[in-house]
Amino acid sequence: MPSPALIKRCGDIKGKACGLSVTQLLGGRVRDRIKVYSWIGGDRPADAAAAARAAIDRGFTAVKMNGTEELQIIDRWDRVQAALDRVAAVRDAVPELGIAVDFHGRVHKPMAKALLKELEPYRLMFIEEPVLPENVGSFLDPMINTATPIALGERLFSRWDVKSILASGAVDIIQPDPSHAGGISETRKIATMAEAYDVAVALHCPLGPIALAACLQIDGCTYNAFIQEQSLGIHYNVGNDLLDYVTDRSVFDYREGFVAIPTGAGLGIEINEAYVIERSQQGHRWRNPIWRHADGSIAEW
Repeated sequence: MPSPALIKRCGDIKGKACGLSVTQLLGGRVRDRIKVYSWIGGDRPADAAAAARAAIDRGFTAVKMNGTEELQIIDRWDRVQAALDRVAAVRDAVPELGIAVDFHGRVHKPMAKALLKELEPYRLMFIEEPVLPENVGSFLDPMINTATPIALGERLFSRWDVKSILASGAVDIIQPDPSHAGGISETRKIATMAEAYDVAVALHCPLGPIALAACLQIDGCTYNAFIQEQSLGIHYNVGNDLLDYVTDRSVFDYREGFVAIPTGAGLGIEINEAYVIERSQQGHRWRNPIWRHADGSIAEW
């Protein structure tokens, strides 16, 4: 770690005053680049397979897809089969592809138990949020005993939230989001805690270029980081994309499924402030969609 005197000379954690990157301020790089994945959609198996092939064409070697739509606490088997069919279509279309399946907290324990078992033959990269974090304690055996790596953490906001999850032994990949979990310093501490439990890190980041750049700076100095979520081209981006907000788009060039850790001062990017001001005139008010089950009860989005 840099000395207090060095940090003081640099002026702030962004490192702008002395030209250092955040990775350098946090101790230096352990890697030059990190693997990235692309989100893919597709309600029908053929659509999901086509989306996977398109991701390969854009240079990705790994993707993440939603496992299911909303599921009741006990639901019909055909809903499980629909999820299996989509995953099978992607696996058959691109056998070498890394596939992550996100349950997104939509699945309760009884159905998650069935899905974990049935998805094992598809050799997934990981399953994300098989149940909500508050239900992990009652779902330890299926999570520990499945052959598929288990990931979660986007809904955990501090070291203390993560502590019991890591100690449970049920999670193989932790996914804090620096924008939600107290920033760069707190996220780095979470990642270091995870390393002590031999747990991997895959930072959550479906956001813009500043959030992604912050994640990459943490990835650059975090040994147990193995892949980075990013939102280039994601379906949330309507009318513009994250590259529109930076002056040098090449910072986020993806090659062979990897992105380089930015080496410039601070976060390693320069923001197009004029464009930010222009877009701010349109306003922004994100709210989660409201989903309901067939009986009218609220469903987890």
